Formats: sequence, structure tokens, C-alpha cells
Amino acid sequence: MSAPKFTTLGCRLNAYETEAMKELSQQAGLDNLVVVNTCAVTAEAVRKSRQEIRRLRRENPDARIVVTGCAAQTEPETFAQMGEVDTVIGNTEKMQAGTWQRMGKGPDFIGETEKVQVDDIMSVTETAGHLIDGFGSRSRAYVQVQNGCDHRCTFCIIPYGRGNSRSVPAGVVVDQIKRLVDKGYNEVVLTGVDLTSWGADQPGQPKLGDLVMRILKLVPDLPRLRISSIDSIEVDENLMLAIATEQRLMPHLHLSLQHGDDLILKRMARRHLRDDAIRFCEEARKLRPEMTFGADIIAGFPTETDAHFENSVKLVEQCDLTWLHVFPYSKREGTPAAKIPHQVNGAVIKERAARLRAVGEKQVQRHLAAQIGRSHRVLMENQHMGRTEQFTEVTFATAQTEGILIDATIVDINGSQLVAA
Repeated sequence: MSAPKFTTLGCRLNAYETEAMKELSQQAGLDNLVVVNTCAVTAEAVRKSRQEIRRLRRENPDARIVVTGCAAQTEPETFAQMGEVDTVIGNTEKMQAGTWQRMGKGPDFIGETEKVQVDDIMSVTETAGHLIDGFGSRSRAYVQVQNGCDHRCTFCIIPYGRGNSRSVPAGVVVDQIKRLVDKGYNEVVLTGVDLTSWGADQPGQPKLGDLVMRILKLVPDLPRLRISSIDSIEVDENLMLAIATEQRLMPHLHLSLQHGDDLILKRMARRHLRDDAIRFCEEARKLRPEMTFGADIIAGFPTETDAHFENSVKLVEQCDLTWLHVFPYSKREGTPAAKIPHQVNGAVIKERAARLRAVGEKQVQRHLAAQIGRSHRVLMENQHMGRTEQFTEVTFATAQTEGILIDATIVDINGSQLVAA
């Protein structure tokens, strides 16, 4: 008898759902089970998922291997045809208690008719964000408030893995955060696939800013509320008001920008232009001068010229971005971008991505240098490392208590970290 093993690839939301699956499998009394929660964001992510499955089969020859996640949802037959795999379940099925309870009925559940349990994700109208009360370290909890995406960016397969946008009701979110605060969490992070679309499927169509203001009002004991990746073009008035007036909302936003050239943005089917991104960053920083920004940027999208790429480089400086997530474009079958005839040479993509990362590193060092001599409120993630409100890592020579908030003066820089006195 051995407890189920779980492997997670991909995003923070996948990690959240893995925690929920652990609880569901334990409730079902399952053992000798290996679950792989896959990612589909790029062809490379799917390859890594297959590689991980083969490795896990070698290490667990007698275990039942279940494959789920976005890659399982978008191409179930790819995994069903692997000899190492016993069962493939979709993103909806993996969050249902009945799926795991059926597995507990014995080996007979694995037959040819049962091997693939993947329904139409587009028919799903609810999300199961309330299954667990957050996850993460003992200091920070992540709360899923939204799933799916209604947009169809030409490079992205994720809507076909996650379905259309759907929201966790505000009351459910608030109750969950109250429980987390009662458990001692000092920071909560709101997560989702397309976070700024939260509320569009709810009565009265509230906005993300309404949810943020409601949380801060109804959970007054929550010290820090953080927002994960957002689409700046969808930011509403109340979210801007919260940025300006609510000190408990952390001054750090990760933006889904993707590119800095208007023509490429149109070919990506993005809904903003470069000036929209620049304007948003300027406005947010006027409201909250200490605001820092991260951003996703893709290098080497089909038809991208040197001039197009230079606009992405310039955007990093014009928006004063600090934390970059640079993605070398990867052709993803099933997306419109994969059919564009003018694909960029792989070596060029690699070189451009490296240059963007170098620009990003300079921005990080610039941000770090500006913090020396300043005092920051730091949330301790372990005895010797915590994060500022802008999500910058701070190291401490003297051991601190994990999970507490501490005021610290910055005296030095060590690599990509700040050093506290």
C-alpha cells in the first residue's frame, strides 16, 4: 500500500488543482496511484509531459498511471495511445469526487471503454475553485476565483483545455479567504486563467475590482491581497480605485502583454495596442508610485521582423517592466498562428528571447539598486527569505519566523535578491 503520487507541470492553477486532487483521491481511499497533471501551453510542454509519464512508469512499474490536465484535455488520444498510461481524465473530470471514487472500485474500472474520460470542456459552466482552502507556503495562500477564457489569441491552445470563462461567486471567495485568515495566512493571491474576466458570468456582471474591494471590506484582518496575471485592457474603475486607495492590495501586477508591436499584437488577436499598455502602466504608477510590473512577452511570433522585435525591447523600458516572463514562440498545432506561413527561424527566436531576458535582468538590477536604504514590509516564506510588497526576494542572515510580516531595511544586493540588515 502506498499513497498516491502526483506530478504537476505548468501553471499555478494546475498546482492548485493538484492539491484538490490529492484530497479527492485520499477521500476515495486510493493507493498505488500515480497522477500526472499535464500542461499544453506549448508543444514542448506536451513533450515534457510525455517524458515525465515514461519516467514515472519506469519508477512505478506496478502503479496505476492517470493522466489529466490541459494536454490530456486537448489531445486525449495522444496519451491514451501511450502504453504507460492506464487512464486519461479531463480537466472537468479531475475535479469531481465521483471520478476518484470510481477508481476505488478496483482494477475492473480500467477497460477500453473507460480509458478516456474527457468530456466537452466548452459545455462546463461552473468552476470548482472552492474545493480546497488555498495552497502554497504557510505564509501565502492561492485562491482560484476564475477558470477558462473567452478570448481566442491565435497562439494559445489554453481555451480548448480550460473551456470558456467562468467565475467563483464573490460570496464563496470571501468565505474562503476568511477561513484562510483564521488559519493564520498573512497573504492571499487571487488566481485564474483570465482573471480580469471574473464576474462576466455572474448576476449583474460585476468586475474584478468589485471583488477586490469586497474582499478588502469584508475581510479587514487580511494583511495582504495580491493579484496574479491580468489583462490590462480589461482593468475596471474599481480596480484602479483599489490600486490608488487600498494599501493592503499589493503594488505588484503581472501583465499579459505578449508583444510590443501593434501589427504583431493584431496578428495575435490581442485586444490592446502598445500605447494602451504604456498608458496603463503610467496611470497605475501615478496612483501608486511604488507599483512594479511583471509581464509575459513572446519572442519570435510568426512574421516578426527585427523592427517588430525592437518594439518589444523598447516596451520593456517604456512600461518600466521589472519581472519578465519571456517565451520563445513555439508552434502549437491546433492554433491559427501555427498556420501562418512566415514562421521565424528557430535560432533567431532563441537569440531574441535571450536578448529580451538580458534586458529584463538589467531592469531587475535597476529595481534592486533603487531599494538600498529603503525600509520594506517583508512576508517571511522561510527562516531566511521573504518577499516585499513588490514581490522582491529579501534574504536575512538571522533566522526569522516563517509566515510573519517584518519591517526590514535593505542594505545590499546579492544576485537577484535584496539583503536585509
